[in-house]
Amino acid sequence: MTATMVLRALAVLCLLLGGPVFAAVLEAGPGLAFPTLSAAVAAAKDGDTIRIAPGVYEDCATIRQNNLTLEGPGAELTRKTCGGKAILVVTGKNVEIRGLTLSYAKVPDRNGAGVRAESGPLLLENIRFLNNENGLLTANGPDIEVRVKNATFIGNGECRPVCAHGIYAGHIASLIVESSNFLAQREGHHIKSRANRTEVTGSKIDDGFGGTASYLIDIPNGGTVRIENNRLRKGPSSSNSTAIALGAETAANPTQEVAVRDNVFVNDSPRLATFVKLFSGASPTLTGNQLTGVVTPFATAR
Repeated sequence: MTATMVLRALAVLCLLLGGPVFAAVLEAGPGLAFPTLSAAVAAAKDGDTIRIAPGVYEDCATIRQNNLTLEGPGAELTRKTCGGKAILVVTGKNVEIRGLTLSYAKVPDRNGAGVRAESGPLLLENIRFLNNENGLLTANGPDIEVRVKNATFIGNGECRPVCAHGIYAGHIASLIVESSNFLAQREGHHIKSRANRTEVTGSKIDDGFGGTASYLIDIPNGGTVRIENNRLRKGPSSSNSTAIALGAETAANPTQEVAVRDNVFVNDSPRLATFVKLFSGASPTLTGNQLTGVVTPFATAR
């Protein structure tokens, strides 16, 4: 068989398997092949990569493609939302988004987001979420897996009339947050997760002086939980004196482990803070945590 025949056979095989023969790189921005991100997304196929040039864009997009990569260091998408949901709505599988700043996402029902995850797996890496209602919001879905890595969440959240958060994960398979920073969220929680598995590791979660967030981490339905090697701080303007809340609504999720270990927690408020409060579900394992300020290490709700 000649080399040409081999290439043709591989191309036919790719088509039969439903994948693209060649993945394309689409460049978006002024003077490039696509003037906006939304135009590039409309033209993209499964497996493509979209690169958006540095700059500020009032634009939004719904990503329906599978295996798509979106890269945009130095690019900010602001204010415009798609479908009354988010700046970026992700319905495709195995999507990776890197380097963007997403800001001022607001919608009429006050539940807008920088990113809304309606499918997965989804990777968000080196993303900045600034002053949105929700930074990241997910739909409910047993197969949705979301990983957040090296991200920054500043000034997200509100509670008028519903509460929005830095991250709000619905009933999904897993939420993994690694090496990320949360600062000065407003009214809602920094992280609220209904996922079957929630992991928050190597991150900094800080109310700051003026942040009015409630819990630093809220796990309202229980599940398998690992909160490890984080730096946590309650500020004087926080609306709640509990740092980590477990099972505040119902402990319906299956649980393998609930571990809170090797964290540093500082209470900057003069009022008594509770580091971990258990409302329902499995009791957590607390080891190696360093607590500073007026703090009760562990309490159960009465």
